[in-house]
Amino acid sequence: MPVSDAPDLVTVAPAERRSGLGRIPTGAKLFLILSAALLPLALIAVVATLQTTRLADSEARARLRIAATESARSIAIELIGDMTALRVAVDALGADPADAPSCARAQGVFAQQASAGARFAITDRRGRLLCGELLPSVRAEDSDLPIDAAIVPNQGVVLSFGEARTDIMARAFFPQQFLRRLGRPTSRATTFASTLVDGDNVLELETMPNDGPLRRMETLRTELGIGGLVLATEVRSAPITSSLVIALMLPLLMWAAAAGIAWFVVDRLLLRPLRQLRASVAAFTPGQVIDSRATSLPAQEIRELGETFRAISETVAAHEAGLEEGLRRQTKLTREVHHRVKNNLQVISSLIAFHARGARSPDASAAYASIQRRVDALAVVHRHHFAELEEHRGLNLRTMIGELASNIRATASERAQAIGITLDVDAYLVNQDVAVALAFLVTEMIELASSCDPSAQIRVSVKPSDQEERATLRVVSRALVDGDLLQDLARTRYGRVMEGLSRQLRAKLHHDPLTGAYEIAFAVIGRD
Repeated sequence: MPVSDAPDLVTVAPAERRSGLGRIPTGAKLFLILSAALLPLALIAVVATLQTTRLADSEARARLRIAATESARSIAIELIGDMTALRVAVDALGADPADAPSCARAQGVFAQQASAGARFAITDRRGRLLCGELLPSVRAEDSDLPIDAAIVPNQGVVLSFGEARTDIMARAFFPQQFLRRLGRPTSRATTFASTLVDGDNVLELETMPNDGPLRRMETLRTELGIGGLVLATEVRSAPITSSLVIALMLPLLMWAAAAGIAWFVVDRLLLRPLRQLRASVAAFTPGQVIDSRATSLPAQEIRELGETFRAISETVAAHEAGLEEGLRRQTKLTREVHHRVKNNLQVISSLIAFHARGARSPDASAAYASIQRRVDALAVVHRHHFAELEEHRGLNLRTMIGELASNIRATASERAQAIGITLDVDAYLVNQDVAVALAFLVTEMIELASSCDPSAQIRVSVKPSDQEERATLRVVSRALVDGDLLQDLARTRYGRVMEGLSRQLRAKLHHDPLTGAYEIAFAVIGRD
């Protein structure tokens, strides 16, 4: 009967699809979670520190406004008062250039400023000095303002105006030290710097020492209303000191330290022991015992899990030892069965040969020889299967068919001694069921060919098939060319047997009547 070779069905579970977060290690996920939880607290502390700094900056700006307003008012009042006195003198001298009392009054107004270096000059259209003393020439910009202002770098400020009707001009020079004294507020509790600015020209009145690149300043510009003069006043804001940097960085450092310490503790107590236990389980091989005591497992729960794995591995090892012993006994029993079957087949073959020698007619001897060849074919398969029983690789068709052909030649009748068998067999490996069917099929084909023509030449080949994991058996002989004798033998003796063997191989046996060839495809399990 044909033996069913239905393949085992293996159900493969679909692989679990992991999200991007699932591929991140647990330690990294723990660090990210702790960081996200603690970061708002750190940000709140940083914002509070910045708010304190902003309050300090607001106080500095308030002090700056007070100091700038007071300084600008003091300078503007003094300069405008002096220039007003000069304008009165200019008007008087324009009416009478010899008006000595007007010049004396102007000099009296500048008497106090003269001690600080301030001086003035009133000149006519020809540049002749009418009152005061000559001043250094300063290039003034064209301006539509009532009073023109020009800064002499590192010296002071020159103010001037002219009377268009009389072409008399008045100029006054106010030195740097005088302006510095005017610009000092009454309260010196606040350290500040002040500068007079006229376009691109600058005159420093008060300076502050440079405290380094981290110094922060608040600046306020106040117009004096005299020419284009502007008073720029600066005060220190809350500096970026090491204390401020520490106050800003400390919450972030605490956040990083808290997340890092939490990750370190969990990694030491949980994650690293789990990795060690996983490595021990991954290194487990059948028959061994997982030794969880060889690793450092500080967590009690993980130690208990390790002991559980150890107990399971001991149970598995005990079961495997029992299975191995049972397999060894089963293999020994199977080898004994195959050995006995092989010996019994050889005994049957010997009995058939003994009876064949005592046969009274050639037909009986031929019948005995035919039966013996079929028994020998089965014995060859069992012998090769017995030889490869330990490796389970399969039966080698090249050696099996070669031995089968030798047996057929040895047991051929005197009438068929001229038969020639040529082999061209690749070293394919097949299982026992396919080997038995192929051995009988080759024997039947050779028997059929020798029955049609005892001197026929037979070629047996096994080559790759067009289909994957299959090969093709092909038996060619001129004795197998279509004819009446071939059709009669195939119908009465050999046809039903070869058809049954082809069904056992689960393939169709093809016959080419013109070339005298039989071929069939069969399953293989590999090559030797």
